[in-house]
Amino acid sequence: DLLLLQVVPSKAFRCMGLNISGVPAEVPNTTQNLDLSFSNLKSLESNYFSSVPELQLLDLTRCHLHTIEDNSFKDLNKLSTLILTANPLQYLGTAAFYGLTSLKKLVLVETNIASLTDLPIGHLHTLQELNLGHNNIASLKLPKYFTNLTSLRHLSFLFNKITYISKGDLDALREVNRLNLTLVLSLNDIKFIEPGSFAKIHLGELVLRSSFENFNVMHASLQGLTGLEVNRLIVGEFSDRQRLVDFQSGLLSGLCQVHMQEFVLISFREFENDTDTLFNCIGNVSSIRLVDLRLEEVSKVPMFSQVKQLECKKCKFKEMPAEKLSLFKELRVLRIIKSKHLNSFRQKFKSLRNLEVADFSENRLSFTGCCSRHFHECPNLKHLNLSFNSDISITGDFTNVKNLLYLDLQHTKLFGPGSYPVFLSLQKLIYLDISYTRTHVKSQCTFCGLNSLKVLKMAGNSFENNKLSNNFKNLSHLHTLDISNCKLVQVDQSTFDALSELKELNISNNKLLSFDPVVYKPLQALTALDFSNNQLSVLLDSALEILPDSLVLLDISQNLFECSCVHFNFLKWITDKQKLLQNKKLMICHTPAYLKNTSLPVFALSSCRLKGSTVAFSVIMFLAVAVFLFLIYKYYFQLYYSLVLLSGCKHSAERGDTYDAFVIHSSKDQEWVMKELVEPLEGGTPPFQFCLYYRDFLPGVPIVTNIIQEGFLSSRNVIAVISTDFLESKWCSFEFDIAQSWQLVEGKAGIIMIVLEEVNKALLRQRLGLSRYLRRNTYLEWKNKEISKHIFWRQLTGILLEGK
Repeated sequence: DLLLLQVVPSKAFRCMGLNISGVPAEVPNTTQNLDLSFSNLKSLESNYFSSVPELQLLDLTRCHLHTIEDNSFKDLNKLSTLILTANPLQYLGTAAFYGLTSLKKLVLVETNIASLTDLPIGHLHTLQELNLGHNNIASLKLPKYFTNLTSLRHLSFLFNKITYISKGDLDALREVNRLNLTLVLSLNDIKFIEPGSFAKIHLGELVLRSSFENFNVMHASLQGLTGLEVNRLIVGEFSDRQRLVDFQSGLLSGLCQVHMQEFVLISFREFENDTDTLFNCIGNVSSIRLVDLRLEEVSKVPMFSQVKQLECKKCKFKEMPAEKLSLFKELRVLRIIKSKHLNSFRQKFKSLRNLEVADFSENRLSFTGCCSRHFHECPNLKHLNLSFNSDISITGDFTNVKNLLYLDLQHTKLFGPGSYPVFLSLQKLIYLDISYTRTHVKSQCTFCGLNSLKVLKMAGNSFENNKLSNNFKNLSHLHTLDISNCKLVQVDQSTFDALSELKELNISNNKLLSFDPVVYKPLQALTALDFSNNQLSVLLDSALEILPDSLVLLDISQNLFECSCVHFNFLKWITDKQKLLQNKKLMICHTPAYLKNTSLPVFALSSCRLKGSTVAFSVIMFLAVAVFLFLIYKYYFQLYYSLVLLSGCKHSAERGDTYDAFVIHSSKDQEWVMKELVEPLEGGTPPFQFCLYYRDFLPGVPIVTNIIQEGFLSSRNVIAVISTDFLESKWCSFEFDIAQSWQLVEGKAGIIMIVLEEVNKALLRQRLGLSRYLRRNTYLEWKNKEISKHIFWRQLTGILLEGK
């Protein structure tokens, strides 16, 4: 049952827990990294790895190896890393590592090695790291072949059984300059180092942690380092394996004759009250690091100290020891960091004219009046880091530190910034970080004075009304701006007008609904823009057009995108700009609901493309519907009442003729109609019944419905009284048009036209329909003479009697 995991196709394989006698056949000859750890190999024979000649890394951890024969790694001339950890080796052939001409790292941790003499590695000229930790090596006597290992950079004897180091043990290192070599002797039980053992030896780094069982042994052994030249010396304990708990006076006196550039003292839990000797023999070291010490105060500083860099990490200071530290007159870099007890900053640093960097981050400092009064005569201070502290009040006085270039206050609660221009005097500042400082920007002059600023980071703060206005008007040289997570809902048009040199803008994690091209157009130097996690639904064409050509990184992920074909150009742009866009997996559709959580870059653009015939048909149908709706709108009344008329005509036979005639006339002719028409005919013999609108129309019914149903459809004839008022009335004109339709639909003989003598002939000719009807049909003409009236009534009576 082969457990074969292909980590990188054809290049890297992990085959763990195998009971095999060779490299699995499934592993191709192109493999470069091969992990066979926890397998049951037991022994390696000649040419064991001939099937994988391209190997660069081989891991044989815990493979139960007890034998490695000659030429086991033959022809692996590209192998650079060989790991043999935790194998109980009993036999190593003299040519066991033959053929490893490119080997750089050899790990022989926990391999049961007791002596360096028989270790067959003298020919590994390219070897840079040799790890012999957790073995049974009792002597540090380096064989002569170590002089051949000229490339060696790291030699570890961690956790062996070395107890004594004698003169001559390290002669192989003395013959060759080893300025880049790190020698690790930690976790050995060193009883004594013979003076002169390290004389005239040059090392890059020497590590002695948890190597001595008590104060006396350590004090005496450090005397044996006399004559050593080393770039970095690390002395102390491991926090989980502390053998020496107390630091006692004079412990480091043996280092007075050691030449070193950097000294690191690590993990001492207790200090005597008198620590005046701490710096006695290391006062001329260029760099000192004090790490994880329960040091409550700085000891006496020797006169004319040459220390240029001093770091106190995880110490036990409660008050900033500024007065004592000011005695390090050559100090250029000062770091007091990660001290959970440090909360007060009342003392002043004085006359540190060379001080350039002051890092007081990750403490619990709480103080007011920052920052000029804390640095007296420190004219060259350029870097000040007060980040990750409790709370600081900034007054705006930076007189003594006006040459600052970098100021980091992130994650420290600030009082002052945002309400008034506290940075006015920092004309040279190029880097300012006030992220997550609970700063609320009210004043548009918050950043006034920062005319040289190139980097401004203020994520996690807030602006008045959650709106960016003209807050950055004087930051014309700004290159980087981070205003993420500031609860922004609006950005005014002039906000970025002055930022023509801006290259990186992070405005993510806000509540912005749109990307207004007018706002962002001035940013033509942008190379990176992060607009992620806002409420953007789409980038409009106008926004895409103003994105600068210099832009190489754009993040618009985690927005509320609308995946609609209406935004086809934007969706296609997403597909075309895969190299530009970051976090593409987080670009998903928010609407419509059926596409929610669909990946935007793989949105099916084909669903938005229509065939030409479909488009043409859709256009024609749209135009036809539009014309149809326009006609209905224009002739709504005519169409509606025509339908009413047609519908009424179907039931006209059932209704019967209630009236002999429906009289169409102008309301201004009502007197004539009653006196000359209705009274003589309705009161005569035989009597006639006329339909008059003011007398016979039903109340509560639309007028036009009454005209059609009570007028035309209930009458045998229609009488139209033509007068000048009739010609000027729109209702009379409408009734006459309906009358003609009624005549056509019902098949009636005609309309009885009565023309009054005073009719305006010119106006009659303008009414084309009526004038044409009078020319083609006979009509009655009323004249106010007795003989004419007699003839009029006789003719009208005759017409009305037809069909009665």
